[in-house]
Amino acid sequence: MIKKIILSLLFLVPTAGIWAQRPDAAGYARLRKDQDTLQQLSREIFAGKGDAGREAATEQFIPALVRALKTPYSFRFPFDSLRTVSIQYPQDSSFRIFTWALERETGFYRHYGAIQMNTPDGQLKLFPLFDISDYITNTDTIAGNKAWYGCLYYNIVQRHYFNQEYYTLFGWDANNPRSQKKLVEMLTFKKGTPVFGGPFFSYAEDSVPKPTRNRFILEYKKESTATLNYNKELDMIVFDHLISETNEPAKKYTYVSDMDYEGFKWKGGKWTHVNKIFHDAIPLGKGAPVPQPLDQKKKSMTNPRSAEDYQTEQNNKQPAKKKQ
Repeated sequence: MIKKIILSLLFLVPTAGIWAQRPDAAGYARLRKDQDTLQQLSREIFAGKGDAGREAATEQFIPALVRALKTPYSFRFPFDSLRTVSIQYPQDSSFRIFTWALERETGFYRHYGAIQMNTPDGQLKLFPLFDISDYITNTDTIAGNKAWYGCLYYNIVQRHYFNQEYYTLFGWDANNPRSQKKLVEMLTFKKGTPVFGGPFFSYAEDSVPKPTRNRFILEYKKESTATLNYNKELDMIVFDHLISETNEPAKKYTYVSDMDYEGFKWKGGKWTHVNKIFHDAIPLGKGAPVPQPLDQKKKSMTNPRSAEDYQTEQNNKQPAKKKQ
């Protein structure tokens, strides 16, 4: 059950930007005190008793977070004790995104979030995110912060193209009792305001081209795992190819990985689909990475990872063999 998972949120440290001023001593002390309050409320959101208790904690958390962020230069305060809130920064540290989830007793989830901009004068510029994913039938949307496709973001990849910055967001949605989702979408800023989604996921190079998508979503079986993230070595987005284990393609909650991999390569200002990876790039005698079964108790609501991630972590923990 999700309440028994191990929480291991990894906060990315922002790179040194052009606005490096930090809160003064009084501001820093106030932020630390605010963080203690937020930490307690975030725990209640995650593990409080009943829908009423968790919703009450959320209603208190939001204004408490806004009050804290109004402290001058609060952008430089990491809030790193909020273990159930994901905080992600792009490479240029021009903003950061807070996201968190509220689980209902029905097993469904609602997401909350906000984008804090890194302002030169240290004053707060905040865009609250309003999750409407439960009310839309077309997920291939382009929308602002008031029509957000809610999720927990776990990575941001920045690209520069024709004098504009493009931020690729990777998110996880625990969704419902039968399925979960991972998604990737583009964040851009138009006249200083955020825009989620856009025609950036192209299938033009496929043997049978499909329409360009504004957002790419993987939905799969609740007990299964799926990779969807940026791979630095390959310089591309890599994700699991999914199939229905019961041969019912209309039922996304039956989808599992078939141990094959697809991807997207950044070309000409778009992520261009690659139908198959590893088929000719693997050294002779070595197969594609095969994920090991994932202990569900080790799944993290705030740091979603695939089975390969856990296997790599375990391998790195093993002591090196001594030479004879």
